[in-house]
Amino acid sequence: MYINTQKNQALNLRLHGYSYGEIRQKLNIPKSTLSTWFAGLKLPKKTWNKIYQKGRTKSIKCLIERNKRQTPLAIERALTIQKKAQLEIKNLSRHDLFILGVILYWAEGYKRPVIRNGVKKTFHVVSFTNSDPCLVQLFLRFIREICNVPEQKIYASIRAFKHQNLKEIQKFWRNITQLKQSNFEKIYLGVSKSSLGKRPYNRLQFGTIQVRIGNTELYNKIMGWIEGIKNFSDPH
Repeated sequence: MYINTQKNQALNLRLHGYSYGEIRQKLNIPKSTLSTWFAGLKLPKKTWNKIYQKGRTKSIKCLIERNKRQTPLAIERALTIQKKAQLEIKNLSRHDLFILGVILYWAEGYKRPVIRNGVKKTFHVVSFTNSDPCLVQLFLRFIREICNVPEQKIYASIRAFKHQNLKEIQKFWRNITQLKQSNFEKIYLGVSKSSLGKRPYNRLQFGTIQVRIGNTELYNKIMGWIEGIKNFSDPH
């Protein structure tokens, strides 16, 4: 009699849209027993939808709670990995700086030959444009220490937006590049189309800077170094 009473109570709860978990909590009946009792039970569509929606809501809630718990752990793991990886980078040798500089120019430097009126010009400039201060500093180390370019031959021009503080931007890049005021040309307003297409203007806090050296021989050297590295990109 007791079992039949429990079964009837469980059946009544099930027909009112209660899940196995909810019935187990109320009546202290194992889910395996409920599964046996309800094996042939066909629920109305409305009741089934109610159970489904409650189960879905609970799953989403559990997922959100799990993500909340996992996020701090994931951040901690990421920082640990990054710090460990950072220690794997030792002091850069002269050869390391040479290879880094060439690859950096290969990725970000101006490489297209100058063509005017359909004629390819024989004069070329070494030109590197970027908004990342660390990349700019690394390129300048390459130019100064590897290419032995004198300071007076290095020129810089800044592109910025009208709403920005132009004096502060120029001060920032002078500090980053360690170039004299005389090495800087006028500030151009309006960031280049290529930069504007990659990131919104408000992310370019200090605009972009172009470092330029008018040296055809150095340009050709760098192009040759790039081709040399390309030879190693093919495993065959």
